[in-house]
Amino acid sequence: MKSFFEAHIWPLKSKLYRMAYLWVKDKEVANDVLQQVFEKAWTKRNDLQSMDNPTGWIVRTLKNESMQHFRRLKKIVPITDLDVAEDTAEGDEPISEKLKLVMGFIEMLPEKQREIFQLREVEGLTYEEISDYLEISLDQVKVNLHRARQTLRNYLTTGK
Repeated sequence: MKSFFEAHIWPLKSKLYRMAYLWVKDKEVANDVLQQVFEKAWTKRNDLQSMDNPTGWIVRTLKNESMQHFRRLKKIVPITDLDVAEDTAEGDEPISEKLKLVMGFIEMLPEKQREIFQLREVEGLTYEEISDYLEISLDQVKVNLHRARQTLRNYLTTGK
């Protein structure tokens, strides 16, 4: 029989890694941040079992750890051109030029819009989950997602 941690927390690893990478833009740092979050989750595993939304706690902790990384460095990492799109996992086909272009446009979105777009369109979270995870109102989620989609539509149709 699987423990609560194995059944509910560990399966989030890939999704959490993608979120961490979205925020820190560095594979090694994303892995380090994720490791710190899993260590915290492990020490609080009994408390997590009784929480209404343990996944929300994990995501908030991940975001806090990501921000803590930048506080320790005392710098902000600039957006790099297509660094997300250049990487492919082992065994993946090369990323098409059109996808690289779209990923570049996503990187040009304001941070809040990019974050919400990623959580909704890539991770498949509901509006309510995004609202809980980011601790913002449901209206803010909807407005930012609408603006992100509209901006991306403009980028794709006009190229700017």
